[in-house]
Amino acid sequence: MSSNCYSPALPVGQCPETFRNMRKITLIIVHCSANKEGSRLRCSDIDRYHRSLGWKGCGYHYVIPTDGTIETGRAEEVVGAHCKNHNRYSIGVCYIGGLASDGKTPKDTRTTQQKEALKKLLKELHDRYPEALVVGHRDLEPRKACPCLDVVSEFAELKS
Repeated sequence: MSSNCYSPALPVGQCPETFRNMRKITLIIVHCSANKEGSRLRCSDIDRYHRSLGWKGCGYHYVIPTDGTIETGRAEEVVGAHCKNHNRYSIGVCYIGGLASDGKTPKDTRTTQQKEALKKLLKELHDRYPEALVVGHRDLEPRKACPCLDVVSEFAELKS
């Protein structure tokens, strides 16, 4: 894994008990950043944007830029901010992209490197949380196109 762009607001040693103990993870949720294909955004850019919204940092646990690097956002022990009503028991993974070059049309824009990195990361996460379902954001919020691919079918081999 690569860089960590999330820094908790509380100093080490003053973390609430819920942050010291791992949460029960039942979902691994794949997202897209809803940016044009070829976007050069990184986890640090998402972190900066989410902080501008008043959040405590990047809402995702992992971000995969177009070069296929796996960047760490929030620590897995920390509740994410990526899928309403599901954050408490999930890990959020986001690939950069998800929109065609017009910036409006949903599209699976993953590069070969992103596809390889996502597959590797989801396998590692599923090995750590074998009872967790691997789903796309749209599987939990049907009005959304995110992540612009059928995660359940593509990663069916990761079923519990």
